[in-house]
Amino acid sequence: MKNLNVILSIFFLLLSGTLFSQTTGSSSVAVTLPVVTLMDIEPTGNITLNFVAPTEAGLVIVNPAVNTTKWINYSSAIAPAGLTRRITASINPVIPGVSIRVQAAAASGSGGGTLGTSSGLVTLTATAATIISGIGGAFTGNGINNGHQLTISLITNTYANLSARTSTPVVITYTITE
Repeated sequence: MKNLNVILSIFFLLLSGTLFSQTTGSSSVAVTLPVVTLMDIEPTGNITLNFVAPTEAGLVIVNPAVNTTKWINYSSAIAPAGLTRRITASINPVIPGVSIRVQAAAASGSGGGTLGTSSGLVTLTATAATIISGIGGAFTGNGINNGHQLTISLITNTYANLSARTSTPVVITYTITE
């Protein structure tokens, strides 16, 4: 009987080692995250801003209504961590006596990540000026109602420099950079 107890004890000891033993393994996974820097203006197409002539002598030229139909969308994956991007804007040509201004609203829509911060109302010149800063790893969502809504306005700045023009095209160039 004593031999049977020893044999059963050894059997249960071996069985418990088999039932409760653990093994581990590992494998390597290669992860690639490309640097991504994409930006566009939605919807595509031109806008028109026209001054309105006064109807009474001695009155000022009426500034056109602001335009809020454009949105900046971007995708950004940045390396190394800690760097940020910004979006700048400039105009060409500069029209004497007239200021073209742009303001990017706070990001809204379906995006996520470290979205940029608006610089507020910026008067555009031929030299690029930052309109959004602090963009990290982020995406804004695509199309209208995603990203930063742009408010574009046109005002007179120096009456002495004004000269009549018809449909003068001015290009606003937006650039995303580190």
